Amino acid sequence: MQQKACASLGDKPPVWQRQRWETPDNDFVDVDCLVPLATTATQVVTKKSPDYKAKDTPLLVFFHGLEGSSASHYAIAFAHEAQRIGWQMAVPHFRGCSGEMNRAPRAYHSGDYQEIDWILNRFQSMHRGPVFAVGISLGGNALMKWAGEVKAEANKTVNAIASVCAPLDLTASGHAIDSGFNRIAYAKMFLESMKPRAFAKLAQYPNLFNAKAMQSVTTLFDFDNIFTAPLHGFKDVTDYWLRASAKPGLADIELPAWVINPQNDPFVPASSLPTEDEVGRYVELYQPQDGGHVGFTSGAFPGTLHALPQAVLRWLGSKI
Repeated sequence: MQQKACASLGDKPPVWQRQRWETPDNDFVDVDCLVPLATTATQVVTKKSPDYKAKDTPLLVFFHGLEGSSASHYAIAFAHEAQRIGWQMAVPHFRGCSGEMNRAPRAYHSGDYQEIDWILNRFQSMHRGPVFAVGISLGGNALMKWAGEVKAEANKTVNAIASVCAPLDLTASGHAIDSGFNRIAYAKMFLESMKPRAFAKLAQYPNLFNAKAMQSVTTLFDFDNIFTAPLHGFKDVTDYWLRASAKPGLADIELPAWVINPQNDPFVPASSLPTEDEVGRYVELYQPQDGGHVGFTSGAFPGTLHALPQAVLRWLGSKI
């Protein structure tokens, strides 16, 4: 899919320029900033900060999904569309997802709206043009959770937001991923990277969690119960999935928000999707029959992923 997404626009893979932001808790977040097409193709990823203040063009802040990064196929697809229309784009990596383990005794989670708030406010202070934010899957839930928590304050930070395939009801989505074929294919795939990352964190902080229990984990429920929930201040996985879900706060959002959820997403049961009477007047729901999980493709099989970014950026741009 990644190669198809690149080839569909006739471009080379996007080039990213990396910044490292020190966080208030003595940790760091790595942010990959899209290098404009006009810049030499020989440029490589560095720690040098681009000068946002020199430009008035829209900035897209892009929050990736579970175990994602700026190298994810959907991030590449959005990067090509941003380049095509002349927008700037940045991908802040959730902690531990940039290729280097973060320093603090924590990782990232689906409802970390405080992290989203800190990141978006920093971008807003650096950029003088319009700022938009998109979240994919886990990143989409965290972004919508942020908007529901900060309410009217969100308007001071960004112009509009959108989520794609966000598991807005984490309990429903968590159980869906852990069931049937999803458990065999997708839960196993996620855990193949999540468990080694957890053990790397354990090497930093011995006794952080029960290593023996982690070795036998085969579901996201058990992983979140042993690792994600206790590391981030939740009582257990049930408490985490309940309190971190964005769905209850959709009625409190006070800026333009587009919530995109296909009804055949294997990770997000259609029965768990929000209805019009469960969201506020600023929220637009789009729930097509097809699309899968971040699988909005066009063209001959297996298709290309440029139709989705085009639609999302067109909608965001209409909110300037």
